[in-house]
Amino acid sequence: MQEYGTDVVAGVTPGKGGEEVLGVPVYDTVEEAVEMEDANASVVFVPPAFASDAVMESLDADLDLCVAITEGIPKHDMIRVNRRLQEVDTRLVGPNCPGVITPGEAKVGIMSGDIFDSGEVGLVSRSGTLTYQLVDSLGSRGIGQSSVIGIGGDPIIGTDFIDALRAFEDDPETEVITLVGEIGGSDEEQAAEWIEEHASKPVVGFVAGRTAPPGKRMGHAGAIVSGGGTGTAESKMTALKDAGVEVAETPMEVAEKVEDLV
Repeated sequence: MQEYGTDVVAGVTPGKGGEEVLGVPVYDTVEEAVEMEDANASVVFVPPAFASDAVMESLDADLDLCVAITEGIPKHDMIRVNRRLQEVDTRLVGPNCPGVITPGEAKVGIMSGDIFDSGEVGLVSRSGTLTYQLVDSLGSRGIGQSSVIGIGGDPIIGTDFIDALRAFEDDPETEVITLVGEIGGSDEEQAAEWIEEHASKPVVGFVAGRTAPPGKRMGHAGAIVSGGGTGTAESKMTALKDAGVEVAETPMEVAEKVEDLV
């Protein structure tokens, strides 16, 4: 993040306050870091058992943004976090995500900054790996990104598709939105409803997991089809198409469809 240009002003590790790492002062609490360094965002790399406490510290410190990289935070912990999110203005991205990046300006998270180029396509994705593949495909066609948000693949997350879509809809730098989903849950179907009712910008979609068997978890904790007619790649693709989204069959086709729109 430092190398990319993000202004990393503090680190937080309880008991390590007063130390310095890579020229960055370390504090015992997020509250101290905010008070002393005027930090407005945090990124959480804390192990799963303790990660929710680190996120809650960020929320209690009234930060604008908290990005939780950690995978495997217990669901009960995330229920507690999400309840607290309703009471604060902090935006939580993740957990189990690669973070966010505005190419050429800053990144918070673990995305490889050198594959991104500034441009007019906003990308929101549940999959970090697919994000990199699509950004590479877009870049090979000379298409850059306004911002990229990895919302994470856990069952309970902070920022969801609708939150990201709303942000891109309000962003003057974004002209086309790309949505990358996967099997499991109903977030993509809900996003389709929002797109149909509110989106004025064109949306290109892709849903991973078309060949995944029901009941089998594929990668992410949230990527499991549990039955009931929703959660499959087919149901998500149908919902998106019905909402007017250009849905690609393959990751490479996403770039082709975006190229026709920019």
